[in-house]
Amino acid sequence: MADAPRVVIVDDQALVRTGFRMILAADGIDVVAEAADGDAAVAAVRRTRPDVVLMDIRMPGTDGLEATRRILADGTAPPRIVVLTTYDLDQYVYAALAAGASGFLLKDVTPEHLTAAVRLVRSGDALLAPAVTRRLVERFAAPSRTRPAAPHRELATLTPRELEVLEALARGHTNAELAARFGLSEATVKTHVARVLQKLRLRDRAQAVIAAYETGLVTPGSDGSGTAGPGGPG
Repeated sequence: MADAPRVVIVDDQALVRTGFRMILAADGIDVVAEAADGDAAVAAVRRTRPDVVLMDIRMPGTDGLEATRRILADGTAPPRIVVLTTYDLDQYVYAALAAGASGFLLKDVTPEHLTAAVRLVRSGDALLAPAVTRRLVERFAAPSRTRPAAPHRELATLTPRELEVLEALARGHTNAELAARFGLSEATVKTHVARVLQKLRLRDRAQAVIAAYETGLVTPGSDGSGTAGPGGPG
């Protein structure tokens, strides 16, 4: 398939890499390289220029978090990175999302979910399980005094509707739920989300969720009784 996603698999366990490669290949997805550590992952990405990287977060030597940071800082069009983990509520996973990863998958993911996830992030969307992502962010995110001031200032560039969309998005709502919540079409919701990402200079929804918490727009444990209404599922 000419438009098949091109993927690099990074995991220190050969069995995991082999299993994922077989699943992806069976669905017409092209695995262009494999790597067993972070340094090899960075080199493989530079060599093959994939669309998506499946990145194990915990590896000997250079781990997946550092490799994620290096890959996303290298070049004008870096690949989308999906973190692989055995435990969803993990501080390393949160740090990878904050660094720009587009989502995460548990290593016991089903074949169907794996291939769908690769195609989803390749299309430009973030891979978010809303309830799990909200719990992850609420556990580890906190407004930081050391965070650069720019994201706080840029919240002022959002329209009232865009702020509502960002707040509801951070509470775990899907596009369909946002559309129903605000009486909008899904196409209009996507436009609002795209404008939020552009104005805040964020890669995707995963970073938007984190930004909403770290700027204090949404606080852990809040019920969402403000402008955006009740909290989301999960």
